[in-house]
Amino acid sequence: MPTLKTATPFYVRLAMVLVSLIALFYIAILGKEILSPMIFGLLFAILILPLASFFERRLRLPRSAAAALSVITLLLSIAGIFYLVGSQISDLSDDWPQFKHQINTSLSSLQHWISVKFHVNTHQQMNYVNNAASKLLMEGTGTSVIGATVHSVSSLLLFVVFIIIDTFFLIYYRRLIIKFLVAVFREENSMMVYEIIARVQFIIRKYILGLLLEMAIVAAASCLALWILGVKYAILLGLLIGLFNVVPYIGIITAMMLTALITFATAAATGKILVVCGTILGIHLLDSNLLLPMIVGSKVRINALITIMAVIVGGSVWGIVGTFLAIPIIAVTKIVFDRIDSLKPWGLLLGDERDEEQPPPLASEIERQDPKNPTPESSSNPVS
Repeated sequence: MPTLKTATPFYVRLAMVLVSLIALFYIAILGKEILSPMIFGLLFAILILPLASFFERRLRLPRSAAAALSVITLLLSIAGIFYLVGSQISDLSDDWPQFKHQINTSLSSLQHWISVKFHVNTHQQMNYVNNAASKLLMEGTGTSVIGATVHSVSSLLLFVVFIIIDTFFLIYYRRLIIKFLVAVFREENSMMVYEIIARVQFIIRKYILGLLLEMAIVAAASCLALWILGVKYAILLGLLIGLFNVVPYIGIITAMMLTALITFATAAATGKILVVCGTILGIHLLDSNLLLPMIVGSKVRINALITIMAVIVGGSVWGIVGTFLAIPIIAVTKIVFDRIDSLKPWGLLLGDERDEEQPPPLASEIERQDPKNPTPESSSNPVS
């Protein structure tokens, strides 16, 4: 009888990878309402786990009380941030008549420009706008709009409640979850599982704390810069720039457009809008090239191509929630890939080329332990 080859052909492995990716995305789309709050709860649980451990060990609180107190502390911190932003937005609403007048003036100027350049008078322009508005109203009635609004608000409230519940139970049952993850794999792989769990906790916690510190610095710098430029509502706009900066690339563009819109509504000076946009872009460049490597560091370095693709795919699969969760999910995925031999090429694809550079102390240590190995200087580098 002919012997079967143990090596799997490449096209079979490629088909398995493609089918697995399709299955994962299909499950992610179907399980959005369950998976997205659970992942948020996991991130929050990792973030406040040291606080829960402090309550258990130092204050001698039961695990349930420590978990509940940690979650309440997290909620109060988030509520404080939203209260600060909300108080600034309430001040913004006081100037709504000024915004309305500025928008009407701008629309009148635009209509005059269109009538001069394209020979379409104001009456024809208004008829076109009214017809478009009528079509929109025919497609969706006022009742459906109100129903959609109520549904969105209720979904958001349920989403927040599920995040709180998941965070509490993930902290409360953390030891049971770790035992389960270790028991799923073979006994000889238990140390690797423990290492991956510990590494994920360390990296994600440092990543989130570094991101929060970076967000605070960007918000403070933006508030100061906009205040110096004399932009109205500089504190509100600076806070929004810091919050939107959490989403890579897309967030800073959204914040810049929003800032330009509010600056135009309050100042109506084209030169000032350009200066404000240039200032925000300069802050973003300093943040990307100086603050981000210094504060967040190389905890998990993901190349820019994978970062952009992750944000786009996350947004297309889970919407706004996906844009926030894309980078942490890719970071955890890279940690797992880097510690499994068969998945290391995928971890290499997610990482940056700088990850492959061996630091000099490690190279000298390897040379000292095994003198038979050639030194990095004498060995040929096929890449170069």
